[in-house]
Amino acid sequence: MRTLPRWILLPAGLGALLVVLPLAAMALRVEWSDFWALITSESSLAALRLSLQTSLTSAAACVLLGVPMALLLARTDGRGMSLVRSLVLIPLVLPPVVGGIALLYTFGRQGLLGRHLEVLGVQIAFSTTAVVLAQTFVALPFLVLSLEGALRTAGTRYERAAASLGARPSRVLTHVTLPLVLPALLSGTVLSFARALGEFGATITFAGSLQGTTRTLPLEIYLQRESDPEAAVALSFVLMLVAVAVIALAHRRRSA
Repeated sequence: MRTLPRWILLPAGLGALLVVLPLAAMALRVEWSDFWALITSESSLAALRLSLQTSLTSAAACVLLGVPMALLLARTDGRGMSLVRSLVLIPLVLPPVVGGIALLYTFGRQGLLGRHLEVLGVQIAFSTTAVVLAQTFVALPFLVLSLEGALRTAGTRYERAAASLGARPSRVLTHVTLPLVLPALLSGTVLSFARALGEFGATITFAGSLQGTTRTLPLEIYLQRESDPEAAVALSFVLMLVAVAVIALAHRRRSA
Protein backbone atom coordinates (compact mmCIF):
# COMPACT_ATOMS: atom_id res chain seq x y z
CA MET A 1 0.00 0.00 0.00
CA ARG A 2 1.40 3.38 -1.01
CA THR A 3 1.81 5.74 1.95
CA LEU A 4 3.85 8.55 0.39
CA PRO A 5 2.55 11.13 -2.12
CA ARG A 6 3.97 10.83 -5.61
CA TRP A 7 5.11 14.46 -5.74
CA ILE A 8 7.79 13.66 -3.16
CA LEU A 9 9.73 11.77 -5.85
CA LEU A 10 10.66 15.04 -7.60
CA PRO A 11 12.49 16.81 -4.75
CA ALA A 12 13.98 13.49 -3.62
CA GLY A 13 15.32 12.85 -7.13
CA LEU A 14 16.71 16.38 -7.38
CA GLY A 15 18.45 15.94 -4.04
CA ALA A 16 19.98 12.67 -5.19
CA LEU A 17 21.20 14.30 -8.41
CA LEU A 18 22.73 17.16 -6.44
CA VAL A 19 24.86 14.64 -4.55
CA VAL A 20 25.57 12.08 -7.26
CA LEU A 21 26.25 14.29 -10.31
CA PRO A 22 29.33 16.10 -8.89
CA LEU A 23 30.79 12.76 -7.80
CA ALA A 24 30.13 11.26 -11.23
CA ALA A 25 31.66 14.33 -12.90
CA MET A 26 34.80 13.92 -10.79
CA ALA A 27 35.02 10.23 -11.67
CA LEU A 28 34.78 11.10 -15.37
CA ARG A 29 37.74 13.47 -15.03
CA VAL A 30 40.06 10.82 -13.64
CA GLU A 31 42.95 9.94 -15.99
CA TRP A 32 42.59 6.17 -15.66
CA SER A 33 45.70 5.44 -17.71
CA ASP A 34 47.85 7.26 -15.13
CA PHE A 35 45.64 6.60 -12.12
CA TRP A 36 47.93 4.14 -10.33
CA ALA A 37 51.01 6.29 -10.85
CA LEU A 38 49.20 9.38 -9.58
CA ILE A 39 48.00 7.80 -6.34
CA THR A 40 51.25 5.94 -5.56
CA SER A 41 53.64 8.88 -5.68
CA GLU A 42 55.78 9.35 -2.59
CA SER A 43 53.86 12.39 -1.35
CA SER A 44 50.47 10.75 -2.00
CA LEU A 45 51.36 7.56 -0.14
CA ALA A 46 52.81 9.54 2.77
CA ALA A 47 49.63 11.61 3.02
CA LEU A 48 47.39 8.55 2.81
CA ARG A 49 49.44 6.70 5.42
CA LEU A 50 49.36 9.67 7.79
CA SER A 51 45.60 10.14 7.27
CA LEU A 52 44.85 6.52 8.11
CA GLN A 53 47.10 6.52 11.17
CA THR A 54 45.78 9.77 12.63
CA SER A 55 42.15 8.97 11.79
CA LEU A 56 42.36 5.60 13.54
CA THR A 57 43.95 7.28 16.57
CA SER A 58 41.27 9.97 16.55
CA ALA A 59 38.50 7.37 16.32
CA ALA A 60 39.99 5.56 19.33
CA ALA A 61 40.13 8.86 21.23
CA CYS A 62 36.50 9.54 20.31
CA VAL A 63 35.50 6.18 21.81
CA LEU A 64 37.58 6.76 24.95
CA LEU A 65 36.15 10.22 25.56
CA GLY A 66 32.81 10.05 23.79
CA VAL A 67 31.32 6.97 25.48
CA PRO A 68 31.48 8.49 29.00
CA MET A 69 30.13 11.79 27.65
CA ALA A 70 27.20 10.08 25.93
CA LEU A 71 26.45 8.05 29.06
CA LEU A 72 26.35 11.17 31.22
CA LEU A 73 24.18 13.09 28.73
CA ALA A 74 21.72 10.20 28.35
CA ARG A 75 21.49 9.14 31.97
CA THR A 76 21.76 12.46 33.83
CA ASP A 77 18.87 14.86 34.25
CA GLY A 78 19.14 18.51 35.16
CA ARG A 79 18.97 22.02 33.78
CA GLY A 80 22.70 22.24 33.22
CA MET A 81 22.81 19.18 30.97
CA SER A 82 21.17 21.06 28.09
CA LEU A 83 23.99 23.58 28.19
CA VAL A 84 26.58 20.81 28.39
CA ARG A 85 25.00 19.04 25.42
CA SER A 86 25.06 22.26 23.40
CA LEU A 87 28.74 22.80 24.17
CA VAL A 88 29.63 19.21 23.26
CA LEU A 89 27.87 19.50 19.90
CA ILE A 90 29.31 22.91 18.97
CA PRO A 91 31.94 21.42 16.59
CA LEU A 92 29.08 20.13 14.41
CA VAL A 93 28.09 23.69 13.45
CA LEU A 94 31.38 25.50 14.02
CA PRO A 95 33.46 26.16 10.86
CA PRO A 96 36.50 23.87 11.09
CA VAL A 97 38.87 26.82 10.61
CA VAL A 98 37.38 28.46 13.71
CA GLY A 99 37.92 25.20 15.58
CA GLY A 100 41.54 25.21 14.44
CA ILE A 101 42.01 28.75 15.72
CA ALA A 102 40.45 27.78 19.06
CA LEU A 103 42.82 24.82 19.33
CA LEU A 104 45.78 27.03 18.40
CA TYR A 105 44.95 29.49 21.17
CA THR A 106 44.65 26.58 23.57
CA PHE A 107 47.62 24.39 22.69
CA GLY A 108 49.82 26.77 20.67
CA ARG A 109 53.09 28.16 21.99
CA GLN A 110 51.32 31.19 23.43
CA GLY A 111 48.06 29.36 24.09
CA LEU A 112 46.19 28.90 27.33
CA LEU A 113 47.78 25.51 27.99
CA GLY A 114 50.45 25.51 25.31
CA ARG A 115 52.68 28.08 26.97
CA HIS A 116 52.86 25.94 30.10
CA LEU A 117 53.55 22.81 28.07
CA GLU A 118 56.27 24.70 26.18
CA VAL A 119 58.11 25.23 29.46
CA LEU A 120 58.08 21.46 29.95
CA GLY A 121 59.46 20.95 26.45
CA VAL A 122 56.15 19.72 25.00
CA GLN A 123 55.11 21.30 21.71
CA ILE A 124 51.75 20.29 20.28
CA ALA A 125 50.92 22.80 17.56
CA PHE A 126 52.16 21.92 14.06
CA SER A 127 52.87 18.32 15.00
CA THR A 128 51.21 14.97 14.33
CA THR A 129 49.62 15.25 17.77
CA ALA A 130 47.97 18.45 16.61
CA VAL A 131 46.46 16.57 13.66
CA VAL A 132 44.95 14.00 16.01
CA LEU A 133 43.58 16.71 18.31
CA ALA A 134 42.04 18.61 15.40
CA GLN A 135 40.43 15.47 14.00
CA THR A 136 39.15 14.41 17.41
CA PHE A 137 37.71 17.88 18.03
CA VAL A 138 35.54 17.76 14.91
CA ALA A 139 34.71 14.02 15.01
CA LEU A 140 33.82 13.56 18.68
CA PRO A 141 30.24 14.93 18.45
CA PHE A 142 29.35 12.32 15.81
CA LEU A 143 29.96 9.48 18.25
CA VAL A 144 28.37 11.28 21.20
CA LEU A 145 25.22 12.14 19.26
CA SER A 146 24.84 8.64 17.81
CA LEU A 147 25.41 6.87 21.11
CA GLU A 148 23.30 9.21 23.23
CA GLY A 149 20.30 8.65 20.97
CA ALA A 150 20.72 4.89 21.18
CA LEU A 151 21.03 5.01 24.98
CA ARG A 152 17.84 7.04 25.32
CA THR A 153 16.00 4.66 23.00
CA ALA A 154 17.23 1.59 24.91
CA GLY A 155 15.98 2.98 28.22
CA THR A 156 17.11 1.88 31.66
CA ARG A 157 14.87 -1.10 32.48
CA TYR A 158 17.54 -3.73 31.86
CA GLU A 159 20.12 -1.75 33.81
CA ARG A 160 17.77 -1.43 36.76
CA ALA A 161 17.00 -5.14 36.62
CA ALA A 162 20.70 -6.00 36.68
CA ALA A 163 21.32 -3.58 39.54
CA SER A 164 18.42 -5.07 41.53
CA LEU A 165 20.09 -8.48 41.19
CA GLY A 166 23.25 -7.15 42.81
CA ALA A 167 25.39 -6.21 39.82
CA ARG A 168 27.81 -3.37 40.46
CA PRO A 169 27.59 -0.23 38.26
CA SER A 170 30.74 -1.12 36.31
CA ARG A 171 29.44 -4.62 35.61
CA VAL A 172 26.08 -3.22 34.52
CA LEU A 173 27.88 -0.89 32.16
CA THR A 174 30.10 -3.54 30.55
CA HIS A 175 27.61 -6.44 30.51
CA VAL A 176 24.26 -4.70 29.96
CA THR A 177 24.47 -1.09 28.77
CA LEU A 178 27.23 -1.28 26.18
CA PRO A 179 26.08 -4.57 24.59
CA LEU A 180 22.60 -3.04 24.17
CA VAL A 181 23.96 -0.09 22.18
CA LEU A 182 26.87 -1.86 20.49
CA PRO A 183 25.56 -1.29 16.92
CA ALA A 184 25.25 2.45 17.60
CA LEU A 185 28.71 2.50 19.19
CA LEU A 186 30.25 0.78 16.17
CA SER A 187 28.48 3.00 13.65
CA GLY A 188 29.38 6.12 15.64
CA THR A 189 33.01 5.03 15.71
CA VAL A 190 33.03 4.44 11.96
CA LEU A 191 31.43 7.83 11.30
CA SER A 192 33.97 9.49 13.59
CA PHE A 193 36.75 7.83 11.62
CA ALA A 194 35.21 9.05 8.36
CA ARG A 195 34.90 12.62 9.65
CA ALA A 196 38.48 12.56 10.90
CA LEU A 197 39.69 11.21 7.55
CA GLY A 198 38.11 14.10 5.68
CA GLU A 199 39.09 16.85 8.10
CA PHE A 200 40.83 19.84 6.48
CA GLY A 201 40.13 23.28 7.98
CA ALA A 202 41.03 22.68 11.63
CA THR A 203 44.04 20.59 10.63
CA ILE A 204 45.68 23.14 8.33
CA THR A 205 45.02 25.95 10.82
CA PHE A 206 46.29 24.15 13.92
CA ALA A 207 48.80 21.65 12.49
CA GLY A 208 49.98 23.21 9.24
CA SER A 209 51.07 21.19 6.22
CA LEU A 210 54.40 19.44 6.76
CA GLN A 211 54.93 16.42 4.52
CA GLY A 212 55.10 13.21 6.52
CA THR A 213 54.20 15.01 9.75
CA THR A 214 50.93 16.93 9.37
CA ARG A 215 50.03 16.80 5.66
CA THR A 216 47.02 14.50 5.53
CA LEU A 217 45.30 13.39 2.34
CA PRO A 218 42.81 16.32 2.18
CA LEU A 219 45.71 18.76 2.53
CA GLU A 220 47.66 16.91 -0.15
CA ILE A 221 44.67 17.15 -2.48
CA TYR A 222 44.39 20.88 -1.84
CA LEU A 223 48.06 21.46 -2.63
CA GLN A 224 48.01 19.23 -5.70
CA ARG A 225 44.99 21.12 -7.07
CA GLU A 226 47.25 23.93 -8.27
CA SER A 227 50.45 22.07 -9.17
CA ASP A 228 49.03 18.78 -10.50
CA PRO A 229 45.23 18.81 -11.06
CA GLU A 230 45.22 15.24 -12.40
CA ALA A 231 46.78 13.95 -9.19
CA ALA A 232 44.29 15.98 -7.14
CA VAL A 233 41.36 14.41 -9.00
CA ALA A 234 42.80 10.90 -8.62
CA LEU A 235 43.38 11.34 -4.88
CA SER A 236 39.90 12.85 -4.48
CA PHE A 237 38.47 9.76 -6.12
CA VAL A 238 40.40 7.52 -3.71
CA LEU A 239 39.09 9.53 -0.75
CA MET A 240 35.57 9.26 -2.15
CA LEU A 241 35.89 5.46 -2.41
CA VAL A 242 37.07 5.25 1.19
CA ALA A 243 34.17 7.45 2.30
CA VAL A 244 31.63 5.29 0.45
CA ALA A 245 33.09 2.14 2.04
CA VAL A 246 33.00 3.70 5.51
CA ILE A 247 29.40 4.91 5.13
CA ALA A 248 28.31 1.50 3.83
CA LEU A 249 29.96 -0.17 6.81
CA ALA A 250 28.31 2.23 9.24
CA HIS A 251 24.89 1.66 7.66
CA ARG A 252 25.39 -2.10 7.79
CA ARG A 253 26.30 -1.92 11.47
CA ARG A 254 23.30 0.28 12.22
CA SER A 255 20.97 -2.11 10.39
CA ALA A 256 22.37 -5.21 12.13
